[in-house]
Amino acid sequence: MSITAFALNNSRITLLIIAVLTFLGVQAYNTIPEAYDPGFTIRNAQVITQFPGASPKRVEDLVTDPLEKVVLELAELDFVKSQSKNGVSILTVAIKEEYSDLQPIWDKLRRKIERAASELPEGVGTPVVNDEFGDVYGIVLAIHGEGFTYRELKQTAEDLRSGLFLLDDVAKVDLHGVQQEQIKLKFNANALAAYDLTPNQLTDILSQQNIVLSGGSIVFGQERLPIEPSGNYNTLEDVKGTLVTLPTSGKAVRLDSLVSIESGYEFPINNPVYFNGKPSVNVAIAMIETGNNVRLGEQVERYVEQFSRQMPIGLEISKVNFAPKEVEDKVDQFVSSLVQSMTVVGLVMFIFLGWRTGLIVSLLVPISMLLTILVMNKIGVGLDQISLAALIIALGMLVDNGIVMSENILVRLNQGASKKVAAIESANELKLPLLTSSLTTSAAFLPIFLAKSNMGEYTGALFVVVTITLLASWLLSMVMIPLLCVLLLKPTKQVKQVPANHLAWYATLLTQLIRFRWLTVATMLVATVFAFQAMKWLPNIFFPPSERTFFKMEVTLPMGTSIEHNRDMVADIEQFLHTLKAEAPSDEHNTNNKGINNWTVYVGYGGPRYILPHSSRTSSPEYSFWIINTHDYRDNPELMKRIESYINENHPDAIATTRLIENGAAILNPVEIRLNGLDQDKVFAITQEIKAKLASIDGLKDVSDDWGQKTKTLRIVIDQQKAALAGVTNRDIALSLQTSLVGKNLSEFRDGILTIPIVLSNEEREALNVEQIMALPIYTLSDNLTLAHIADIDIVWQNAKIYRRNSYKSVTIGAQLEPGYTANEGLNAILPWLKAESQMWPNSVFFEIGGEYEKSKKSTGSIGESLPLALFVIIGLLVAQFNSFRKPIIILSTIPIAFVGVVAGLHIGNSFFGFMTFLGVISLAGIVINNAIVLLEQVDIELSAGKRAIDALIAAGKRRMKPILLTTLTTVLGMIPLLLTGGAMWQTMAIAIIAGLIFSTLLTLIFVPVLYSIFYKVKA
Repeated sequence: MSITAFALNNSRITLLIIAVLTFLGVQAYNTIPEAYDPGFTIRNAQVITQFPGASPKRVEDLVTDPLEKVVLELAELDFVKSQSKNGVSILTVAIKEEYSDLQPIWDKLRRKIERAASELPEGVGTPVVNDEFGDVYGIVLAIHGEGFTYRELKQTAEDLRSGLFLLDDVAKVDLHGVQQEQIKLKFNANALAAYDLTPNQLTDILSQQNIVLSGGSIVFGQERLPIEPSGNYNTLEDVKGTLVTLPTSGKAVRLDSLVSIESGYEFPINNPVYFNGKPSVNVAIAMIETGNNVRLGEQVERYVEQFSRQMPIGLEISKVNFAPKEVEDKVDQFVSSLVQSMTVVGLVMFIFLGWRTGLIVSLLVPISMLLTILVMNKIGVGLDQISLAALIIALGMLVDNGIVMSENILVRLNQGASKKVAAIESANELKLPLLTSSLTTSAAFLPIFLAKSNMGEYTGALFVVVTITLLASWLLSMVMIPLLCVLLLKPTKQVKQVPANHLAWYATLLTQLIRFRWLTVATMLVATVFAFQAMKWLPNIFFPPSERTFFKMEVTLPMGTSIEHNRDMVADIEQFLHTLKAEAPSDEHNTNNKGINNWTVYVGYGGPRYILPHSSRTSSPEYSFWIINTHDYRDNPELMKRIESYINENHPDAIATTRLIENGAAILNPVEIRLNGLDQDKVFAITQEIKAKLASIDGLKDVSDDWGQKTKTLRIVIDQQKAALAGVTNRDIALSLQTSLVGKNLSEFRDGILTIPIVLSNEEREALNVEQIMALPIYTLSDNLTLAHIADIDIVWQNAKIYRRNSYKSVTIGAQLEPGYTANEGLNAILPWLKAESQMWPNSVFFEIGGEYEKSKKSTGSIGESLPLALFVIIGLLVAQFNSFRKPIIILSTIPIAFVGVVAGLHIGNSFFGFMTFLGVISLAGIVINNAIVLLEQVDIELSAGKRAIDALIAAGKRRMKPILLTTLTTVLGMIPLLLTGGAMWQTMAIAIIAGLIFSTLLTLIFVPVLYSIFYKVKA
């Protein structure tokens, strides 16, 4: 018994099952996880190794190089990029995108790093492997207030963090902008000398004062009591009142008589954060892997509202980033588009099929969608802009099954068959053709799912959702559609006779085209070749920026700039932002709904990974990262232009780059060239030539490289003979300079649960010049010397950072785009020159193209690698259905010719060709295949009825014209909401599908019969 017969014989059970599944689908819709984007795996880890006091070159030679060598042993490695700078080595380890199970790889990396760490020189810290590099902190809250200290901000942030950890969907909570408190003991060397005391001696004395060691225990009666000696500092007065016994006289003197003592914060300031110009501590919240963004947002908002009631007056919590609101808005937008598309499709069904058939087919749409969402929820596919767009794309395709099935049943009813017999016979006749049609359409999306790349992972839901939707549609067409036809359809009382001249124009046209078949084929081939040529005239944009209501800015000062100077510049820019915010017009309610809403700046680093494409820059005092929230994304370009202009005019030494937020993977530089080589001087010389060439190209701006300019370094050259005669070791010199210039941690001060370091430093360390440095004393137990007695100072220029890629010195040269220009245009302008120049370079120097080109090549290339498999699956299904090789060739030959409509539509729509356009073409291929299958199936039916081949082709075209046109109409109309409201990212895909589908419909009804006549030698 077939599934259709079972459904009809058990109609009530069938209706109950459909109702239950529909109800479960509604429940799944209410609980399914929602996200802005589906995301992709970050396949990077960092290896960070501290080497205090070492120069970049020394870090490179002694730390980076040996660690790089063991990392290069990883078989799964894509590349390793290293950054060596003063006192630290940072390795970024990137794994090939084909690998998804990363934990075993990271474990292997740790073992290799541990092995290499044992051979690192003394003084190098233990390498730390950070494989949680890809955690996204979708909610970032700023705690700020006028007049509040960093301690108060930090305490509030920690209290808030403690409560947030208890929320169900919270995985991690990190704090940003926290400043370390210090008890500062500032000495004057001359003042100490008056007491015959050196800073080193003072250090030894104080280190013995604030100790917390166990005093053991004693037995007291039946109890053993611990002995806890006092001695630790409990208040600042305890520190000030510390008695210091002078080593020469034995006299006890209060510490505050020897040094000035004050409570403050570390110097230089450590990566401060500002919100709307005020110091803030930001709380970044990451969601658990199985969490729900919207639910997390509700949990956080409820808790923050309760927490805020207990905060001091004047202290505020503001939203820097709040992904749940973005997710909710994006999902609502796409759901609205989906509902509009479903409504339009339903109206088309009622208009062209009549109310009974229209009702039956229209019910197929929402029930198929709900079944798809039910399955998506079970297999872990959430609602986001990719999966929702897939539902919209599948919308027009899924009604095809219902149209074909219901019309076939109606024809049999009109021929005199009973309802049940008509339904069962139609289902038996169509179940394999409709299944094959659904599977071949789905197989067209298979390369997207199989692509071993971030973009394949990002867009893979297209295949999954379209496949589930089409299979749900097929199943319902076998079960629900026949049952509803039996319940609702009635034979037409008077079947209209089709007039002999019905669609006579089509018969005449097709006859003439078949008569001149080779001319027809040649015309189509010429049109196809021209379309591929015309595609080169389209702008090529990998991914357009998103239309989010915020943008980002990076401001970089020259290498070597102090963070204090950077902070001063940031304050000036913030004043300008305040001016821009005040300029924005208000509505009738005096509400500012234009321009800037608020902003956050991370000084010295890139902040948390607030969205997946963001890759936070490591600590650099000359750098700042800005997130500027606006009221309307349409204001962003003008605001970005004004801010950049202000910075360029008022801070000419700074490079300011404003960018809209990316869709898909992040691209730091749209145009990027990596220059690699063994000889650093030759690499630098060529770098300057490439930068000059890039700067001369129209449409490119902000040309820079990641090494930056060389910076001044004070190199202390010790005269070892003089030092030996003075009884001074290199260690004595290093400790003396550290104490005077950096400060030395002596002990800890405990204030409640807080542990505050006590730091001894020179009172003038924050403003010393070269002469004063040379006059600094070198402290020994026997004598006091100045640095000038035993050393000289040379001012040398050196690279502040040394970058390598796979052991080669590597300079990344990047350029940003002027409005109206594309990365492809910029790259095409320099690539011929670059290839010609590289012929004259040394063999050890070579270049690689990065940026948008590299991302696009990887993404499209990974899909291209899977195309043969998808093609094999499609051919296998077609051969199995038709038991023929010629018919699959006819069907597949129509795919490249459909590209004519795509290119024409993109030119007419003034659009561009990008990654999503590429996916649109793949989607279109599935629909074209589906239409061709339906037509050739009908040709076989007409031939089996005894018609001549030419008559069978004409009759099949006439018979299938209405279903094919209806499928085209529903798909096109269903894509219109995506075209109008999906933004630039989806607009180009919608144009490709709409224009390509309109052209391919004509293609199917005309070109397929012409090809058939050639392969089967049909004469007109």
